[in-house]
Amino acid sequence: MEQTINIEQIFGILRKYRRLILSSTVVCTLLAIVITFFLITPQYSASTELLVNRKQSGDANVQWNQVQTDVQMINTYKDLITKPVIMDSVAKKINKGSNQKLDDTTIASMIGVSNNQNSQVFSITAKADNAYTAADIANTTAQTFQKKAPKIMSGTDNVSIISEAKPDLKPVSPKKKLNVLIGFVLGILLGVGIAFLRELTDKTVKDESFLTDGLGLTSLGVVNNIAEKDLIKKAIMSVSASRLSRRG
Repeated sequence: MEQTINIEQIFGILRKYRRLILSSTVVCTLLAIVITFFLITPQYSASTELLVNRKQSGDANVQWNQVQTDVQMINTYKDLITKPVIMDSVAKKINKGSNQKLDDTTIASMIGVSNNQNSQVFSITAKADNAYTAADIANTTAQTFQKKAPKIMSGTDNVSIISEAKPDLKPVSPKKKLNVLIGFVLGILLGVGIAFLRELTDKTVKDESFLTDGLGLTSLGVVNNIAEKDLIKKAIMSVSASRLSRRG
C-alpha cells in the first residue's frame, strides 16, 4: 500500500511532532557543544617557508631551465622531508629537554609540505596541541632539512629559509561555530526524520478512508466519539429524570 503526503499533511506532521523535533535539535546542539568545547583537543598550526634557488647564469635560457629544475626538485624535497633520515634528527632535537617524547613517525604525521604551482617557495606546516610545539617542530624541520639536503643530494645547496614559524595562539581546529551549526542542523534533520518515520509507520485508524481506500473494507457506518464529560452529563440527566418520574 502506497502512501502519498501533500504539503498540508507535511506541515500537519511537523506541527504534530514539533516537540520531538525541538527536543532532537536541542539535544544534538548541546552534544555538539560538549564535544567541541570539552572533548576535542585544540590543534595549533605554524608554518615556515623555504626558497629553492641556485645562483643564476647570465644566459636567459639557462636561467629558465635552472628555475624549472628547482621547481621540479621541490617534489623530491617534499618526499624527503618526512623520511626518517630527516625526522630522526628532528625528533632528537624536539625531545631534548622535553618531558613529551615524540618519535619520528609521530612528528612526520604532524607535518605537511605544500607549494604553489610553478613556485620556487614551499612551506613546512606543523600541527600540534601546543602552539609553541608546532612552531618548534616546523622550524627544527626546516633547519634540519636545510643542513642535511646537500649531504643527502650531493651538489645540492639551493635551499634557504625565508621565514621562520611563529607560535599562533589561535587554534585551527576544532571549528567551534561550524561544529555547533552542524549539530543544530543534524538535530533538526533527525527530528524531522523520526517524525515522518513514526507517521508513515503508524497504522492507527484515523478516519473512514483509511479502511475503505487503504484496506479495501466496506463501511457499515460511523460511531461517533463521545467525550467522557458528555457521558457523565447524560448519566446525571438520566438519573435526575428517573427520580422526577418516581416522585410524580
